Amino acid sequence: MTATIEPAAPDRRAGTWRRGRVTAAFAVLTALVLLAHPLVPNWAVNAGSLLETFLPWTGLLVVPLLVAALVRRSALALVAVLLPALVWGGFFGGRLFDKRERGGDLTIVSHNVNDENADPAATARALAAAGAQVIALEELKKSEVPKYENALVAGYPYHAVQGTVGVWSTFPLRDTQPVAIMPWTRALRTTVDTPKGPVAVFVAHLPSVRVRLDAGFTADGRDEAVGLLADALAAESAPRTVLVGDFNGTAGDRALAPITARLRDAQDDAGDGFGFSWPAALPLARIDQIFVAGVRPLAAWTLSATGSDHLPVAATVAF
Repeated sequence: MTATIEPAAPDRRAGTWRRGRVTAAFAVLTALVLLAHPLVPNWAVNAGSLLETFLPWTGLLVVPLLVAALVRRSALALVAVLLPALVWGGFFGGRLFDKRERGGDLTIVSHNVNDENADPAATARALAAAGAQVIALEELKKSEVPKYENALVAGYPYHAVQGTVGVWSTFPLRDTQPVAIMPWTRALRTTVDTPKGPVAVFVAHLPSVRVRLDAGFTADGRDEAVGLLADALAAESAPRTVLVGDFNGTAGDRALAPITARLRDAQDDAGDGFGFSWPAALPLARIDQIFVAGVRPLAAWTLSATGSDHLPVAATVAF
């Protein structure tokens, strides 16, 4: 009598660890991109800066990877998907929460109003409704400045305009002067005399960047302006400094390091969410910034859309 040896039943549990290797590989690659993004060089079409501009959106890659892991019923892929999820959470998880506090000594609004704004007066009134003591405007068109002045004069008796940037304040201004970051004036420095002491306020509109198929992420003009602006900040003697404006770059972009090494990002410290500000119709990145030194950010947020292609940004600080 010949004994028949039955084949062993397949180990289904072992199979779940063999399936989904491609999904697992993509998950590990996503985690590595997040972890190693500072190592991505800028010498090739500024790839590092471009990646850092939109780095928060890499979290969306976790969703299709998770779906693929579930469809494949792959334990290996599911575990691997945890890697980019955990890394992303370590980098950006804190921005999912509202960190704003009440109180404060000074609220400032900054807005690139767009030189093609169809209704400057309405934009000015919307900004004034935020109740800030200081309003900083960028991309002012010379012929439209009187419209902003007329709309803001009742609540903001003090103002100064240099080139395409300006400041309106409920408190007196002094020592206003242009800051040379470009051949024409797109930055200023002024002192705001608040009841609790003076604050040096810088307003800047850095050169635009371009993303082109033939040239990649072109940002040479912006990066040069960052260096000049950082030099002006280094020479500042005031104990309290606020820097606002359109930087055409996110705070996480290494090109802004000469500035972010000196000042704190109000949105990162005390913001409501990511605070994306551009483009206004579907914000994908925060390129409008409020940086501070010598004061503590208590709250930072974006305001509702106006006639501009940017959203206004705001912050409240304590002295």
